[in-house]
Amino acid sequence: MPFRSVPGQASVAEQSEGGKLFAPSAARNLEPLLQIVSQHAPQRGRALEIASGTGQHVIGYARALPDIAWHPSDIDPSRRASIDAYASEAGLTNIAPAAALDATTEGWGALIGPFDLIVLSNLLHLISNTEAQNLLSEAATALTRSGRLLIYGPFSREGLLVSEGDKAFHAALTEHDPDIGYKNVETVSIWAAEAGLQMAPPKDMPANNLCLVFSPT
Repeated sequence: MPFRSVPGQASVAEQSEGGKLFAPSAARNLEPLLQIVSQHAPQRGRALEIASGTGQHVIGYARALPDIAWHPSDIDPSRRASIDAYASEAGLTNIAPAAALDATTEGWGALIGPFDLIVLSNLLHLISNTEAQNLLSEAATALTRSGRLLIYGPFSREGLLVSEGDKAFHAALTEHDPDIGYKNVETVSIWAAEAGLQMAPPKDMPANNLCLVFSPT
């Protein structure tokens, strides 16, 4: 994807010590995300986190699921540095150095897979429809036959936004960049099917978010 700028409220992270960044939202949603990830993770295997951000999530996943080799990634060098700083401080041996992966481009799925689990949080509303379709297609290629793709974030449902906060946030996103904004769950399901993925019923998450779970068809 182009290194898009986004409205300030869409990407809030504070500088911390040792090169780490801290995002309050990542701290808040780690526990509910970890519950979902733990339900769908294999006992052991390889997991890719797309757009790992500050690194707070992948550290939590790696601590809770030590028999999985975690591969974080991000396009932002400062965030990759933060991920690696968190991993170094935690002393965890099941986290690879953060990769400079642009998951919205074509071709990466065949190069770095296979993965038993791919996790993505809070990105689809910040990229275009075409980029989201590319991401789904490449993730499908990168998954093992028994693998799972988990996508967490805000979505519209049947074309509707469920709260005034969602309406305001979506409006801010599209005003900033007409190509981005909330994706419709039913549309994402169609894109996934075209990529060879089947979507399970969406799982409700805090703050009106959803977690979408996909498996290869």
